[in-house]
Amino acid sequence: MSKQAQWIVGLNAVASALEHDAEHVREVLLEAGGKNPRIAEIEQEARRKEIDVRRVPQNALDGVAGGVRHQGAAARYAAAKTWDEHELVGLVEAADGKALVLVLDGVQDPHNLGACLRSAAAAGATAVVFPKDKAVQVNATVRKTSAGAADTLPIFSVTNLSRTLRDLQKAGVWIYGFAGEAAASLYALDLKGNVALVMGSEGDGLRRLTRDNCDQLVKIPMPGEFESLNVSVATGIALFEAVRQRSVG
Repeated sequence: MSKQAQWIVGLNAVASALEHDAEHVREVLLEAGGKNPRIAEIEQEARRKEIDVRRVPQNALDGVAGGVRHQGAAARYAAAKTWDEHELVGLVEAADGKALVLVLDGVQDPHNLGACLRSAAAAGATAVVFPKDKAVQVNATVRKTSAGAADTLPIFSVTNLSRTLRDLQKAGVWIYGFAGEAAASLYALDLKGNVALVMGSEGDGLRRLTRDNCDQLVKIPMPGEFESLNVSVATGIALFEAVRQRSVG
């Protein structure tokens, strides 16, 4: 696993970094005169863990936040753990036949990625996978939207998504790709074993090579007038159908 330096912003993101990975927090910046009681809590926690804390003007926080709403808190951080592609199969094997992998094929919006990570963490997903190219990566907005999930989930940014899907298949994972025109329904699937749920990008859905490497294409039935769902909403529905099935045996 490797690390790189970056700023994270927002009360939840900074608090989560202090809770889950404090050894990689280099310093915390807090708004001078900030009245939110959570700012004081973050300062207390950072000082307790012997992390440098500075009270700075709002414009200083604006500068490091890069347009993201910082809520009076930012931290210079050795970025969230990035996992080597070759570690993914080991995580699947360690899941003892119940791996639940979320694959995102080219999600572009950092808010969508953050929301997907949050759902994946809540569902107890084994890992989240997305390509390095033509997809948003974990940044300050993603970290803030994920409400801490980016700190705790095994996240894989892979060079070749099709190859990764084939590696998962060799490890005994069944690959379900979600497409609106598919015939099979999500609710007809058996999601109790090793499965990967593959969601496409906001505009174009699954790429052709990704489709070709899925074992089956499926859809979320929608009796209403709309033909598609936001990718983060679809992700939550699919993940928690797997959770439901596993909870009832």
